Amino acid sequence: MSGLQLSGLASGFDWKTFVDTIMNLERAPATKLETEKTANLSRITALDGLNTRLADLRTAVAGLSATEAFTTRSAASSNSSSNATAAAGMVTGVQSFNVTRLATPARLLGNANIGKAIAPTSVVSGVTLAALGTSATPTAGFFTVNGARVTIDPADSLQDVFARISTATGGTVTASYDPALDHIALASSAGPISLGAANDTSNFLAVARLNANGTAAVASSAALGTLNPVATLSSARLAGSVTAVDGAGAGTFSINGVAIDYNLNSDSLNAVVARINASGAGVTAAYDPVADRFSLLNKATGSLGITVSEGAGGLLGALGLTTAAGAALVAGTDAQFTVNNGPVLTSASNTLGAAQHGLEGLTLTVGATGAQTVTVAADTTGMRSKIDSFVAKFNAVQTYLDDQTKVTSVNGKVSTSILSSNREVQRWGTSLRAAAFAAVPGLDAGISRLESLGIDFSSGSSLLVVKDETKLVNAINNTPSQVAAFFQQSATGFAARFTAITNGYLGVNGATGELGAQRGNIVNTNTSLDQQIADIDRRLVERRSTLEAGFIAMETAQAKLTQMQTQLTNAFPTTSS
Repeated sequence: MSGLQLSGLASGFDWKTFVDTIMNLERAPATKLETEKTANLSRITALDGLNTRLADLRTAVAGLSATEAFTTRSAASSNSSSNATAAAGMVTGVQSFNVTRLATPARLLGNANIGKAIAPTSVVSGVTLAALGTSATPTAGFFTVNGARVTIDPADSLQDVFARISTATGGTVTASYDPALDHIALASSAGPISLGAANDTSNFLAVARLNANGTAAVASSAALGTLNPVATLSSARLAGSVTAVDGAGAGTFSINGVAIDYNLNSDSLNAVVARINASGAGVTAAYDPVADRFSLLNKATGSLGITVSEGAGGLLGALGLTTAAGAALVAGTDAQFTVNNGPVLTSASNTLGAAQHGLEGLTLTVGATGAQTVTVAADTTGMRSKIDSFVAKFNAVQTYLDDQTKVTSVNGKVSTSILSSNREVQRWGTSLRAAAFAAVPGLDAGISRLESLGIDFSSGSSLLVVKDETKLVNAINNTPSQVAAFFQQSATGFAARFTAITNGYLGVNGATGELGAQRGNIVNTNTSLDQQIADIDRRLVERRSTLEAGFIAMETAQAKLTQMQTQLTNAFPTTSS
């Protein structure tokens, strides 16, 4: 009989459409509740928007309440290389500085040419250009000697290059290597030597440090062999030997009393440099590949020393950083300066604070010698920005409240907003305006109202504006203490008043404010509406089931009657006369 569930199959009556119509009519209360719930959700959204703007207003008020809000100072130097800052509350005025010497850091300058020479003897037939051991590797191509091209390849030996120089110049220029000086020398039997051309493609002459000097003899301007900073220490081409290590190649040295460990077989020079720089030794290590030497630079300026220590045969000695190895300390200097033509003062740093110059709250970082003035003034820009921020956030709240609670009438048709019926929210806007308009008690002789600062409500509006710019600027520039008293007077000041109001709306220290309570009530109402809608829908499901069962029974009965009628007709057929 499942086919009888098809609406009107036996009866011809579309009872399913009829049931749907009944259900829609009977669900009208639930639809009304859903409309109410949707309106409540819009009210929650509107309250959340108000919450955001009130929170912004409270933050702006906190800025007015900050201790340093109206005592902040600006400081400016007449010397662009200097930077001055002044602490809140510092006495304003102009100070004269004359810096006669800057502070510099001490430097321990290591001995030069600490790398191995490129060859131990003058015989260089086994020394290839690719493994020359210089600060750079000669590139393939050609270079010019007395106008003749000499072509080379990194696979060539240095002796090959010497032979090609001779061949290219017809034997007039000969080349040799001096292992004692680690120099390449050129000699001419036919007058001055001319080296290089604008179109040379190899850098050999630069690598060999050969420059024509207008004479018949030219030699490298400096030793050629340098260190390999990326190879392990045992393969780094150090000229000096490192013996103060254990059987595994581990050793230790100290800088300014800080121990630095190393291992000849696993650490590179770069790794040791990085370890020094990251340590607490207070120095920066660096390698100069041109001079082939190391240096240690104090991270702090002033007449401070650099102390190194290690056992005999240690790594620092091989790096030329000990006195015995030829290292020299370039002493640091203290800054010297005068204040307001007073006595000469000194500072280990180029940042001069109260301990150095005696002006409490002033910090001056100098970058050049010479006379300069430092002007300390009230930070009127900072003060103004805090006041402007309050005005902007106050107006944002008022604009939002006006928009969400407005009632308009056009051609007799009244339109409302989502919070138009919320008298409590409307009262908040009124309370905020009253608080902004009211005077601060006890300040009758000074600034007691916003109007005293040139700030008032725009005509016919709930928005604050700066109506008298001159009055506001003068108050900030000339009477900042009165401005501070107006905003920050304890308990009854302007900021305290607004803090209390916004705390009441928003809540504080975990307590729920008035806005949160309203939101919570609406949420609870929607929870109740959800339950009512669910109850209605559950009853409607039961109601639909009952109606559908009745109509199906009707279809079944109708089908049986039709069947019986057919049987009777067949049993008693009508015969004609």
